[in-house]
Amino acid sequence: MDLILPSRRRRLLLTGVVAAVAAPAVLTAPSVAQPKAAKQGEEKETPGEEVTPPEDLMREHGVLDRCLLLYEAGVRKLGANADLDPSLITQSAGIIRDFIHDYHEKSEEHHVFPRFRAAGKMTDLVAILERQHEAGRKVTDTILRLAPAVRSNEDDRRQLVAAIQSFITMYRPHAAREDTELFPKLKDVVSAHEYDAMAEDFEKTEHELFGADGFEKMTARVAGLEQQMGIFDLSQFTPR
Repeated sequence: MDLILPSRRRRLLLTGVVAAVAAPAVLTAPSVAQPKAAKQGEEKETPGEEVTPPEDLMREHGVLDRCLLLYEAGVRKLGANADLDPSLITQSAGIIRDFIHDYHEKSEEHHVFPRFRAAGKMTDLVAILERQHEAGRKVTDTILRLAPAVRSNEDDRRQLVAAIQSFITMYRPHAAREDTELFPKLKDVVSAHEYDAMAEDFEKTEHELFGADGFEKMTARVAGLEQQMGIFDLSQFTPR
């Protein structure tokens, strides 16, 4: 894996944008004006902006939220006594374990929470969030243990539904509080250098754990599970 190459997350290539802007001028302007139009396009081209740490973390919450939608769909099937492939739950829980607990939450615990504690800000919220991380990992372990027998063991099915519901109940407000209260304040408790370094640390760890474009890979895995669960078509959720 070559970490020197710019990744999809840190560099927004502007070549396509510049081409789209410059093309009309080439087609409509007299030939003598074309060099000037090209020059103007070149002057507008600037290096891409980096994805900030809060944006990075919020996007990862999107992966979590889509896994929660998978959980909810699974619970609906179980509640309706419909057949549910246990692997859809175990794979969803596996993504949550690997991408959320072992990567996303570790990033928060190693880089975000300590900065707020050092600054003496939002420490009560940080303490609750960290306890919820610990609780979430335990619930995920329970889900992974119970899901395989969901077709054959009524007691495991009942406990699985309860575990999934408790996970959803905790993580909906958990992620919402981080997105609206904690992450927007991150820039206030770190230096500009720390802020930039944090973004690079996130990317480096993601590459080490999941290879290049780990976010896209996880999103693709979630989309595949949504298709199998029958919830990929977004239009089905539109009120009629």
